[in-house]
Amino acid sequence: METLILTPRTDPEATAKAAEILKNGGLVAIPTETVYGLAANALDAEAVSKIYRAKGRPSDNPLIVHISRFEELETLVSRVPENAKLLAERFWPGPLTMVLPKKDIVPDVTSGGLDTVAVRCPENAVANEVIRLAGVPLAAPSANISGLPSPTDFEAVYDDMNGRIDAIIDGGACVVGVESTVVTLCGDVPRVLRPGAVTPEMMEEVIGRVETDESALHPLEDGASAASPGMKYKHYSPNADIFVIRGTLPEFVRFVSRRTGENEGVLCFEGEEKYLPLGCVTMGKANDSLSQAERLFGALRELDSRGFKRVYARSPSEDGVGLAVCNRLYRSAAFRFLKASPIIGLTGQTGAGKSTVAKLLELDGCETVDCDKIARTVLSDGSPILEETAKVFGADIIAPDGTLKRQLLAQRAFSSRVNAAKLDAITHPEIIRRALSQAKAITKRGFPAVIDAPLLFESGLDEFCDFSVTVVAPVKVRLRRVMRRDGIEEGAARARMRVQQEDEYYVSRAQYVIRNYEPYDLESQLSGIPY
Repeated sequence: METLILTPRTDPEATAKAAEILKNGGLVAIPTETVYGLAANALDAEAVSKIYRAKGRPSDNPLIVHISRFEELETLVSRVPENAKLLAERFWPGPLTMVLPKKDIVPDVTSGGLDTVAVRCPENAVANEVIRLAGVPLAAPSANISGLPSPTDFEAVYDDMNGRIDAIIDGGACVVGVESTVVTLCGDVPRVLRPGAVTPEMMEEVIGRVETDESALHPLEDGASAASPGMKYKHYSPNADIFVIRGTLPEFVRFVSRRTGENEGVLCFEGEEKYLPLGCVTMGKANDSLSQAERLFGALRELDSRGFKRVYARSPSEDGVGLAVCNRLYRSAAFRFLKASPIIGLTGQTGAGKSTVAKLLELDGCETVDCDKIARTVLSDGSPILEETAKVFGADIIAPDGTLKRQLLAQRAFSSRVNAAKLDAITHPEIIRRALSQAKAITKRGFPAVIDAPLLFESGLDEFCDFSVTVVAPVKVRLRRVMRRDGIEEGAARARMRVQQEDEYYVSRAQYVIRNYEPYDLESQLSGIPY
């Protein structure tokens, strides 16, 4: 269809024209103080259905109904509790939506099939005037293709909705930049379902205790109904894959400096671009969540206009309005988080090339915790663990001078998987304790820590790592390496290899697999690992 562009700044009849379209069951994109909304008569089921079709929006996602004054609320809801009156008195008109039990006059298509309805009174003068002139409440979700970043200026609405709806009102830029706070008043304690510019702390000053729903910063559980718009798993998302990086600015800079892939970009705060080697888009100031809220959706759209395919985003503070910013950013990233200084578990069969991979990671800024070295220290002269080991494998594994006969212990421990498990049960608890202590000290200094552990999965040490990497190689290659490395015959080398798990055991448990085959291509494989 042809979309009419209405400009109140130059056309005094713009809002009246929009109101007439809405009265007749049409769709109009209107500016609000939060984001642009795609409006239709909330009481006309067919008109509301057009919203879902225009946006490509799932029909189980409830819409917010907009009114022009508080007195209109009681026409939509079955009861108006005292808390609603107090909140309206303080925050209406403004960016606050209240969820209340609905009257039958509200169609199920508007409420997403729920027995509640979400209502707000916008502060934007154009939106308020359109609602008043239309004479009906307006259902108005964000005026964008479903799933994409919400539009905060006319240009973004035009890009998404031109040709899909009857009219767009050009009302300039939105001043808040993120959708309204949604609070449900249907339970014993008011609960924020979607954070916004009206924070829980601000509401508590008016009505006392306010809870924040777990879904504000976490995905909605599988099968759970969305009680509010914006609660779906992935939302507000550009075409680029976004990863939220948690850490300090120096850690973030070190992380990004290791990224060399094509079409990779950065979402950061103003002034940080000078430290970063990739193309940057800014989302406000580091210590100003209001500027972040105003800028975020525009920044997410800019990522696509610049052609980025993968983006690393600085994680904002979750305090105050920052809660709303994080809610939108985390959903745009589908809750994909990476640590700027992660603990990486590295494992693999003997002779696969694990030590080589560890050295390459060190050259790239990581620091290694060598569990083999820790194991040797654990079995040092006179240690309680050495004495316990001698009770199981024979007192003669300790030489007259008190030192461990490592070759003899290896022969006995690696003679079978049963014996190997006995040694592991004795040594693993202390090895794990020391390895984690060293790894945490490394990450505290701002560097990725690599825990090099042959028995990463068997010991359960992988559960303490942010992700794990396994190295695999052909049996013939491994056999040759073990014989050369340890100076042993083929039979002894095969015996050591037999006590370890098969390839599939490691591959099925690791998040990343390095295949150390000839010709070697370790560097390119490592480039896909997020450290």
